[in-house]
Parts: sequence; structure tokens; C-alpha cells
Amino acid sequence: MVYKIKYDDEADVLTVILEENGKLSYAEELGDIILHFGEDGKPLFMEILRASKIVPLMVESLAKKETTVT
Repeated sequence: MVYKIKYDDEADVLTVILEENGKLSYAEELGDIILHFGEDGKPLFMEILRASKIVPLMVESLAKKETTVT
């Protein structure tokens, strides 16, 4: 599976496009992550807010095989 990734440095938001086809229906906010869903309930894309802070913590946790990011 191939994902497109975009970073907006002004807003400090990383967007991961999971599915390019589909009509946006709703979004759910999970802390610093916002998941956007299509009409069929499948995720279309996610936004990671404060990406310059969050993404390095995620990578560090994955490298240590931990699952908690604060």
C-alpha cells in the first residue's frame, strides 16, 4: 500500500492520505491526530497536529518497540 504524505510547515501539520477516492463524511479527533472518514466509514486521511513534536516521539517509540506517545 502506498500513502501520500504532505507537510505544512506553517501550520505544523503532517497529512497522510490513505485513500484518494471517496467523499469526506466526518472526522474524529484523537488528541493530536484527526482521522477523516468517507461515507463508507473507511479512513481517507489523517492529520497529525504539532507534527514537528509528535512524529519524532512516534519514531523514537517505534524504535524502542513501545506503543505510548505522550
